[in-house]
Parts: sequence; C-alpha cells; structure tokens
Amino acid sequence: MRVAKEIYLMRFIVVFLLLLFGTVSLSSADLYKWVDEKGIVHFTDDLMRVPQEYLPQIERREVTESDVSEGKTKVENGPVSKKEEDGYRDRLGRSGEYWKGRINEYQMKLKSIQEKIEDLREKYNGLTEKHNQSKSSAERVNLRQERDQVKEELGKLRTQAQEIKTILEKKIPEEAELYKAKPEWIKQ
Repeated sequence: MRVAKEIYLMRFIVVFLLLLFGTVSLSSADLYKWVDEKGIVHFTDDLMRVPQEYLPQIERREVTESDVSEGKTKVENGPVSKKEEDGYRDRLGRSGEYWKGRINEYQMKLKSIQEKIEDLREKYNGLTEKHNQSKSSAERVNLRQERDQVKEELGKLRTQAQEIKTILEKKIPEEAELYKAKPEWIKQ
C-alpha cells in the first residue's frame, strides 16, 4: 500500500513538472549560441543540438513571442546606438554591425594566415636553396627534414585559408539569407 502511494505521488510530481515547464516553453524560448573550433558561430533553439564539447561555452538567451513580434530579439552583445535601434534587423534581431563584424573577423583571420603562408613559402625556398648548395649529405638530410616540416605546415595553413574562404563566400551568405539579413551587410 505504501509503495502504491509513493508511485502515485511520483507520478503526480512528474505530471505537475511537465505541465509547469510545458506552459513556460509556450510563452518563451531559449536561443543558444556557440563558436566552434573553426570560428564559425552557430545558433539553435534546441540544446540537444549543441555538440557536447561546446556546452561549457554556450550563451543562452531567452526570447519571448513578444520579443520576436516586436523585433526586440538581440543576439550580439554590447550597447545599441540610437541609429541602430531604428534600423532593420535580421530574424534574430541582429543589425548590420553584427554581420559586418563577422565578415571583418574572418577577413582578418584570412589575411593573417596568408601572411604566414608567404613567410613559410620564403623559408621553404631558402631551405631548398641551402639544400641544393650543400655538399654535406648529413646537412642535406637535416635541411630536407626541415623543409618537409615547413611543407606540411604550409599544407595545413592552405587548408585553413580555404576553409575561411568557404565561410566567407558560402556559409555566411547562406546564413544571412536564412536569417533575412540585408545583402549589403555581407559585402566584402
């Protein structure tokens, strides 16, 4: 008899909690934001879609129906100028400054990587010249190994540069279209 009462009580608590949280979720929603290892910003309203390794860094924003209908949703941090308050915003309430900032961030990363590639290319060419001029076979082996390391690093940097170009040319425009951002906000 006692076990039946405990089961009944537990069921009551579960149903109560489901009703309580079910009604709350109808009036508001949470928006989660995280940045992956490639620097790509992701948004979702489903916490289960956030990869495990990014859970500690997520930013949670509560968005109510009135926020969405009034265009008050705001994802980026920081104060908003009076000029921005009066302007158009994307579906998540982000202004052109957000989109321009993202483009600028990836352009700066790309520029930095391209400079590193150029430096490594010069180093590779210098090692090749030393290798060709060397008379010592031991020195040639060392130069060849060092040159191979530089070549491997060059390959990694070129891959990173290509990934950033893909983000700039495809991913950000696709995301901007999805969230109804103005096309001029993402012009490079």
